[in-house]
Amino acid sequence: MEAAVAKASFLDTVKAVLSGFIGVRRKADHERAPLNPLHIVIAAVVLVALFIASILTVVRLVTS
Repeated sequence: MEAAVAKASFLDTVKAVLSGFIGVRRKADHERAPLNPLHIVIAAVVLVALFIASILTVVRLVTS
């Protein structure tokens, strides 16, 4: 019998995107649960926007 494959939660998707930002992700994590591509795109766009906003905030604080 095949084991039931659990769907990844949105938190699992965020963890995968964050690990992708720094370039590390274990193969076991990749094979554990299939990720929804729409969740990956949404999480990546939101996290990139937050990253850019934080960089801009730090630069403005340092240069003021």
